[in-house]
Amino acid sequence: MSLLRAICADITTLTVDAIVNAANETLLGGGGVDGAIHHAAGPGLLSECRRLPELSSGVRCPTGEARITSGYALKAVWVIHTVGPVWQGGGRNEAALLAACYRNVLALARQQGLRSVAFPAISCGIYRYPLAEAAAIAVGTVRTVQAQAPAAAEIEITFVCFSETILAAYQAELSRAAA
Repeated sequence: MSLLRAICADITTLTVDAIVNAANETLLGGGGVDGAIHHAAGPGLLSECRRLPELSSGVRCPTGEARITSGYALKAVWVIHTVGPVWQGGGRNEAALLAACYRNVLALARQQGLRSVAFPAISCGIYRYPLAEAAAIAVGTVRTVQAQAPAAAEIEITFVCFSETILAAYQAELSRAAA
């Protein structure tokens, strides 16, 4: 039986197998949760990210894909980096790309045999994805993956919200999905 929950917390402080980094395509740090994770993990994270191969100039992880690194100074053993889409009005495949982030993170988590993963609200900060839609995609995609892959249903999923507003959106979606 799966455990999905939403909490209001600082994702960098959690003791879980992996935290998810809402990264940019370079994987070299940025603002928001990406900058906070890089800062809390220490210089080893940046060093490892620099060693990941570039698929094109500066792109180590295309939008919708995921990469895994060690957690370094974090309590989490691993960091799974994923690049969410920038909201451009909804007509540029944003929903499919955001769903791919969750599917690809969970695929890496299964491959690594992880038991607990903490997700931030991917693309809801500077990438401006509408919160209610992003929460629906996050919860719906995780539930679909869990239904299709029994190993994924064994992973404890925490949606980590930076504010009470974000928490309310995720809790509403979790309640709606459970009904």
